[in-house]
Amino acid sequence: MTIFADTIKPTPFSFFDSDTSFQTEADALVVYVKRKLGDDILSVELSKKQIWACFEEAACEYSRLVHETKIVSELSNVLGQQTGSIDMTNKYTLRSLEYLLRMAEPYATNAFVGGSQNAVFGYFNIQAGRQDYDIYTELLNFPSGTVIYDSLAPEKRGKLKIVELYHVSPSAAQSTLLNASNITNFLATNFNYESYVNSTIFYVLPIFEDVLRRGMLEAATRVRRSHYSYEIMGTKLRIYPIPVNDVQIDKLFCRVLPPSDVLNPAYGDASINGISGASNMPLGNIQFSTINQPGRQWIRQYTLALSKEILGLVRSKFQGIPIPNADLQLNGESLVTQGREDKDKLSTQMKEFLAQLTHQKLLEADALAAESLNKQLRYIPMPKGRAIVTG
Repeated sequence: MTIFADTIKPTPFSFFDSDTSFQTEADALVVYVKRKLGDDILSVELSKKQIWACFEEAACEYSRLVHETKIVSELSNVLGQQTGSIDMTNKYTLRSLEYLLRMAEPYATNAFVGGSQNAVFGYFNIQAGRQDYDIYTELLNFPSGTVIYDSLAPEKRGKLKIVELYHVSPSAAQSTLLNASNITNFLATNFNYESYVNSTIFYVLPIFEDVLRRGMLEAATRVRRSHYSYEIMGTKLRIYPIPVNDVQIDKLFCRVLPPSDVLNPAYGDASINGISGASNMPLGNIQFSTINQPGRQWIRQYTLALSKEILGLVRSKFQGIPIPNADLQLNGESLVTQGREDKDKLSTQMKEFLAQLTHQKLLEADALAAESLNKQLRYIPMPKGRAIVTG
């Protein structure tokens, strides 16, 4: 009698042929399927290879349904991970906040607290009597003086977004503020604060006061020393009021964001070529030896349903077989119908079961159990002082 291990290419794809548990189960399934289909009474027109092909398909279908649940639970947690050198089958991954941080990067970019895009610092040459300046032809790189828009690669040219405007060079103001010994002179010179040069009183102040003072001075610099307002219309920046001949400011500094390139962030990102969705999440077939008993029983039943459908298709080729004094009618069509109904029923049951096991559903169930337990503990009579009372 030929057994699975001695058969050349027993299954179409050979996904599980080297699994000893699969080999043992395959031989037993031949007996199981044929007896369930009435082989002891009427010959079942199925070969061992046909049954083994159904067995392989059932195991693959089980893997597919289980992996779909895993994808729903973990896709957002593994986006960007490597795809070629890892296998997430039967792996319980650690949780991370990479997905949320990635989603927040555009906001971080616009708030200048990180992000994935570099801003460009530039300036306009202000001319007396002129209000309007073209953002795309007159906005120059600081300090090189080249046109910012022309310096961008042709494929990256698009709308420039002005996000911050300065009436003085921020670097000069910052250098003054950062020099602690010049703070008093800075206040006296720029804001008419009284300078207590001869004071001999010293105070020990916390660091956060220096941080607050720096923020105050930066805001004061922008407000007190800014004489202009502006508006943007199309490609033009218009400043108010109209500069006059004796204007002290000859440059208007600004910070702009060029068009973002979602496939080429400023810092370089290998995760762009990693897991991008359900289609390339590295999940392989679950080896039969790692499947528990409930899973194996589902595979047996699904194998029987597939075998029943194939047997029905074989018998449907003949409407009947003539025999002496009678005509033997075959049940091909009913077997096909039964097999497909059994497959649909098994698939539906498995999907409903797995839908309860996503990470989100498990968290909801655990939260409900904790709440119910807390309620029960409130009503348990315990000697005073010998129980932990919650709530």
